[in-house]
Amino acid sequence: MFAERDSYEIRLRGHLDERWVSWFEGFTIAHDFQNGVPVTKLSGSMADQAALHGVLIKLRDIGIPILSINLVEPENGEDK
Repeated sequence: MFAERDSYEIRLRGHLDERWVSWFEGFTIAHDFQNGVPVTKLSGSMADQAALHGVLIKLRDIGIPILSINLVEPENGEDK
């Protein structure tokens, strides 16, 4: 069940160009390497499951492979 404004980290194979920031409004884009493979990390919060599906549809449309989708738990019992 979704709580208000759940935060997610979505890891993608490849480096997503910064020009996509406006397409993923409210998300930060960070580049990294995992076992020598370029990886993009999208981090941000979504209001509900429909918003998550909207992001996944955008990623499908770009054609970039999704490595993982993780719910980020609040630190030290912080409220959302």
